[in-house]
Amino acid sequence: MDKDLIGQRLRQLRLDRGLKQADVARTLEISPAYLNLIEKGKRTVQFPLLWKALQYFGQELEAFMGTLGEKRPDDALAKMLDDPLAQTLDLDPDDIAALKAEPKAATTIAALFHLYKNTRAQLDTAVQKLSAGDVPRMDYAPSDEVRDFLETHRNYFPELEEAALRIRETYKLGRRVLSDQLADVIEKHFGFKVETAPTSEPSTVVRRVDLDRRTVTVFPGLTEQALKFQLGAVAGLFVLDKSGLHDRMVAAAPPRHNETARLIKIHLANYFAGALLLPYEDYFREVQRTKYDVEQLAQIFEASYEACAHRLCNLGDPKRPGVPMHFLRVDIAGNISKRYSATGMKFPQNAGSCPKLAVHAAFLTPSVITRQYSIMPDGSTFFCFAKVITQPLQGSLVRGTTYSIGVGTRAEDARHLVYAQDMPANDLRRTAIPTGVSCRFCERSDCNQRAAPSYKFAFSVDEYTKKDNFFSPLLGGERAERTKLPTVPTPTSGTNGTNGSGGNGHG
Repeated sequence: MDKDLIGQRLRQLRLDRGLKQADVARTLEISPAYLNLIEKGKRTVQFPLLWKALQYFGQELEAFMGTLGEKRPDDALAKMLDDPLAQTLDLDPDDIAALKAEPKAATTIAALFHLYKNTRAQLDTAVQKLSAGDVPRMDYAPSDEVRDFLETHRNYFPELEEAALRIRETYKLGRRVLSDQLADVIEKHFGFKVETAPTSEPSTVVRRVDLDRRTVTVFPGLTEQALKFQLGAVAGLFVLDKSGLHDRMVAAAPPRHNETARLIKIHLANYFAGALLLPYEDYFREVQRTKYDVEQLAQIFEASYEACAHRLCNLGDPKRPGVPMHFLRVDIAGNISKRYSATGMKFPQNAGSCPKLAVHAAFLTPSVITRQYSIMPDGSTFFCFAKVITQPLQGSLVRGTTYSIGVGTRAEDARHLVYAQDMPANDLRRTAIPTGVSCRFCERSDCNQRAAPSYKFAFSVDEYTKKDNFFSPLLGGERAERTKLPTVPTPTSGTNGTNGSGGNGHG
């Protein structure tokens, strides 16, 4: 069952009754921002919430599901039985015939099955927090609230774009901005002096703002590109302090956690830095000309690859929109430190993402850009490209940092990207790389690199049947036939009956 269709139908029910989002959200005890994401198909609807919404709208479940395009019981049942999860139920022909004989029951069971599948996605956050040893929060974590905030605003903030443009025009900043120019802006425009910390002072801090002394201290070791971005972010903090934009935005949709407001301010300050260094109109024009060639954009604007890749996710001006993109930054252990999705692609909360994703495969060939079409278990397809970025410290990569930066879009939009121009896309159901979110929540029953059993399958073991991966679930018909073997006589003393098997692995 497509969550987009459910969200669209709920929105239509609300509009038909002339209800405001805020009023419906209050009744359902969720935030207006969360309801907005549901209606746009960007959030899965938990079954209890859907049931509550249908009761509020006075809508029967069967009638509601019928409006989603699955009116024929046989079609709904066939779609359900084709799902890998349903195949693990091992229904025999008599069971299926009994379901077909009751059309109403078949439609209802299929509807509940698909709603159950959608609801399971909500377990991701809770289970991953439990596995990490944290006290589980069944509501949003601060990072979840920030991500929803960015997605609600399509990661585009025109007031910050305009403020950055005014500063660029006032100080006549060119396409390639220098850190010295930004230090001059901070001193003349905001009245703060930029100074460099003594080299003898060891610290992991890269910059510090002292509001009392009105100084901005930057620490040695930053590259020119990193220094420019940090000074741009500091300028963004000053702009926010003066305009109060972050306070107004947070007040419009109060967060649940105290940390969220400051995290949003940090994100907006970083957004301002991107707008200052990579002005929207000029950057958008070069993006179109180069067909999203991030390496070439980094050379044109003398900015970092990561900053240019991230800026692609800010091109949300309705008059000059860019292609919807997703962004992912991971380390060599698979830990995700940055993520954003305007494409609907899902990422896990913490570590343990799918090893088949391009952003992980990039570590195999760090000197070239990794490109691939991917297909998720629900059939959605994406085009992704990734590059490994290194920053040695004291001549050592281990002492420094190594990240893979992954960027992508929906498969149908890949034609706009230079990276996809020589990659065939005419039969993605067959040629795209099968991927998922993480092993613990993946519905694939045929992945040869599964690292753990999925919570979405019953973990059934058959010692007589071995698949290519120990954790792959057994589907109906894959289990060995149970026949009683003849009794083997027990070896008597003096015979060679010792067991020489010393292994205890999964094989």
